Amino acid sequence: MQKFVMAACAGVAAGALLTTQVVGPVLAEDNDRNGSVYEQLDLFGDVFERVRSQYVDEVESGDLIEAAINGMLSSLDPHSGYMGPDAFENMQVQTRGEFGGLGIEVTMEDGFVKVVAPMDGTPADDAGIEAGDLITHIDGESVSGLTLDEAVDQMRGPEGSEIVVTVIREGEADPFDVSIIRDRITVEAVRSRIEGNNLVLRLTTFNDQTYPNLMEKLDEAIEEAGGLDQMEGVVLDLRNNPGGLLEQAIRVTDVFLDGGEIVSTRSRDTDDNERFNAEPGDVLEGLPMVVLINTGSASASEIVAGALKDHRRATVVGTKSFGKGSVQTVMPLRGDGAMRLTTSLYYTPSGRSIQALGVSPDIVVEQPRRVETNDEDAEVPQLRSEADLRGRLDGEALSEDQQRLLEEEERAAEEMARLREEDYQLAYAIDILKGIGAISRNAR
Repeated sequence: MQKFVMAACAGVAAGALLTTQVVGPVLAEDNDRNGSVYEQLDLFGDVFERVRSQYVDEVESGDLIEAAINGMLSSLDPHSGYMGPDAFENMQVQTRGEFGGLGIEVTMEDGFVKVVAPMDGTPADDAGIEAGDLITHIDGESVSGLTLDEAVDQMRGPEGSEIVVTVIREGEADPFDVSIIRDRITVEAVRSRIEGNNLVLRLTTFNDQTYPNLMEKLDEAIEEAGGLDQMEGVVLDLRNNPGGLLEQAIRVTDVFLDGGEIVSTRSRDTDDNERFNAEPGDVLEGLPMVVLINTGSASASEIVAGALKDHRRATVVGTKSFGKGSVQTVMPLRGDGAMRLTTSLYYTPSGRSIQALGVSPDIVVEQPRRVETNDEDAEVPQLRSEADLRGRLDGEALSEDQQRLLEEEERAAEEMARLREEDYQLAYAIDILKGIGAISRNAR
């Protein structure tokens, strides 16, 4: 809060100085403006009193005031709003990485709840909710007319309880219902695995644990590989990562850059504009990188992807990101609530805003929809090779080392075929790293 108090004081001081220089016109203009504001506040007071005293049912004054505050804030943009004490506490818990619910990041669009991204391994993810889904009904009740926080409140509930959401999905002709069982959500901010000689780092969110978890996973992987020189490249998977803390996005990006700008934020007051730069030292020492994004990659994810793309530190692969280029500041208020207010827009190092535009990948790669088939008796055509032909000539006998190398290559090819079936975008990213590695080896 201190930052915002100081900014307000600076604004008042500047106004007073201007008033002493041009007394007449400015005072008259200020008086007119203040008179209009007071008239509007009087109007609000009249409406409030009439509702409180004459509405068909008795209503709590506090509820009316909260609704008025939330209406004012939510009218600004989809991400500003008022949080009561419970909602504020839930938000603080979520940034620590453990909370109860469905496991989806949502926003409002055209009166519906839009899924920004389902979090990996959560009830929503397991139930098949996808980024871009529009939720029109919750347990049969329309979400039309609800604020985002009201809709989120309706989706919360006891662990183990069922919720049914009605979904509109692009490519589907009709809305359909999805049943989800609420559960305790424990978000693992960073997961890692080895694919061949490549490290895959999956970032699911940007909470308090993202940067320390990333460094821990990197140290473990580099040690396991026997050093950076034994690794081919790194895939940074930001798909369906709805974002989170700006500070964590900056720290994560700094890991892979040797310097230069990471992101800048521009506010209404130019004195509040900020620029964040990377410290010297790339942990991967220039090892090739691919960043995976999709329409569920938002906010902090777009900061990371945009910076690594602009610096040409990584090849960005996938589909265009969500396009949330605004920064919200959470300001605690009296009564243990808080307001979430959009205070600035962020810009990539090239000076480009992502707001409503998103990050465009260097290479567009769609993720094919998996088609389920129950036809277990369907015949799979068998491809023939030279070795299957009658009367073929046999090749020279292989040495043990050659035979072992051939078997390793076949196993690697089978693994890539499996991966391509499971996750085409990730397999494509690893193919890029293999190609870069082959070019580097041939150049030496």
